[in-house]
Amino acid sequence: MTKNDESLDLVKQAIRDAGLRATPARIATLQLLRESNSPLTHATVAEHLATTGVDKATAFRNLNDMVEAGLLRRTEVGDHVWRFEAIDADSQHDAGHPHFLCVDCGTVSCLDEVKLTAGSQRVSEQVGEVTEILLRGHCNDCR
Repeated sequence: MTKNDESLDLVKQAIRDAGLRATPARIATLQLLRESNSPLTHATVAEHLATTGVDKATAFRNLNDMVEAGLLRRTEVGDHVWRFEAIDADSQHDAGHPHFLCVDCGTVSCLDEVKLTAGSQRVSEQVGEVTEILLRGHCNDCR
């Protein structure tokens, strides 16, 4: 069994474990998002999947189904565009990781290693639960 076969089996099993059918479109979607370094928009996902015959409506429906099933996270960074990223229970890529939005080109990057300090968490908990952290600035390509 090759690494790709093993990866495909893991993706199929994750979809089934979430209570969904492991259709070719869902498998391709989850593989794409697991391989991505940053959250992807519906348009980007649909563009990548179009070569496999998946239409935009199916891509959108599958993205939302997988969000509801807990396989994907949906994020909106202030530009009214939903972005999707894979949730991997075995990784450090948890719900609390911040994102960086380039205000020039619109690129969104994950900042997995950036965490709230214990003191910051205590202070923020006095106000409410932090569900997302977004940093805005100029990426290295745009500076």
